[in-house]
Amino acid sequence: MVEMEPEVGEMARPEAGREARAHCGRVMTASDPPGPRQPKTPPPAGRSRVTLQVIAERLSVSTATVSLALRGSPLVAEATRSRVREIAREMGYSYNRSAASLRTDRTNIIGVGFHDIINPYFAELLAAIEETAARHDRSILLGTYSENLDRQQRVLSTLAEYRPDGMVLCPAGASTAENLLPLVEAGIPIVQLSREIPEIDLDFVGSDDRHGTNQAMEHLIGLGHRRIAFLCANESISTGRNRYAGYREALTRHGLPFDPQLVHFDYGTRENGLKGIQQVLDAGTPPTAAVCMNDLAAFGAMLGLRHRGLEAGSDFSIVGCDDVKEAAQWFPALTTVYNFQNEMGAKSAEFLLNRIADPTAPTQRLLLTPALHVRGTTCPPPR
Repeated sequence: MVEMEPEVGEMARPEAGREARAHCGRVMTASDPPGPRQPKTPPPAGRSRVTLQVIAERLSVSTATVSLALRGSPLVAEATRSRVREIAREMGYSYNRSAASLRTDRTNIIGVGFHDIINPYFAELLAAIEETAARHDRSILLGTYSENLDRQQRVLSTLAEYRPDGMVLCPAGASTAENLLPLVEAGIPIVQLSREIPEIDLDFVGSDDRHGTNQAMEHLIGLGHRRIAFLCANESISTGRNRYAGYREALTRHGLPFDPQLVHFDYGTRENGLKGIQQVLDAGTPPTAAVCMNDLAAFGAMLGLRHRGLEAGSDFSIVGCDDVKEAAQWFPALTTVYNFQNEMGAKSAEFLLNRIADPTAPTQRLLLTPALHVRGTTCPPPR
């Protein structure tokens, strides 16, 4: 990861971005604010910094020709471009990102703010963003803030100090429009990803989470289940609200009673999935199946069943959501709702690049239709 640290109290100085490369970014947290710059190691004796002018003098061409050649401009003959690049490599030339950003008012940096990268779902989203950004010669600068609003504010402020061309954000739980307003007022293009704050008019790419949970419920009801739990419901985030709403809608549509004893509220983690399954199994009339907020909660629930001597797919049915790569590798393999996170991450980066190019374009909103992947953790209820 690239080490980029601005002076205290300043916007990110040009030198901070000089070492950044496409495909690279730095994970920042609230404990990682800009700090004093470490002294630079002096260059070897007798060796000065290689500039465009030095290369130009070596080749007996203008500085403008060298600059255009290094940027791959068709205004310079291919033979000259190749020769300039060859000499630049031989002389150890390093691209001066700071000077370029001052000339173009662009840093070619995309800020990414995520509440979580421990969950492999968000790691997959990040990989898709990075791959798309790299194809457009953009670097990624990553900040994480858990589900903490104060930490989110500090991290987003720090990201803004690096003057990114735009940001892709997945807001922390309980975020409101007010939390993103400083970035909007600063004129930073923003795309919301996966989670949405609907009160603010920003581009958004996500999954139709309500539809996804409806698919899971239809599958379980079709198998004969009538007592179905929902694990790790969370109404402080848009994904949680929509998935829980899909659960409630399916119960109503099939005339099944809603039982609050079968709902466990918390964030979707392995630990909370394990706690949740234990809670609902202790209900007066326990469920025979459970829909989980995400795959991590489902993995925890599967382990919780084993604590009770039960097995998903034979004694109890479990459905996850996200279809992270690990889901197909469990035994039994997890039945889950696939959210097309690779496409989702790529589209968010594309939306942001479009927004950077045209800040006044109409707001875009894309909901991908999820797909249920039936595997080994669902079965008819025990007789």
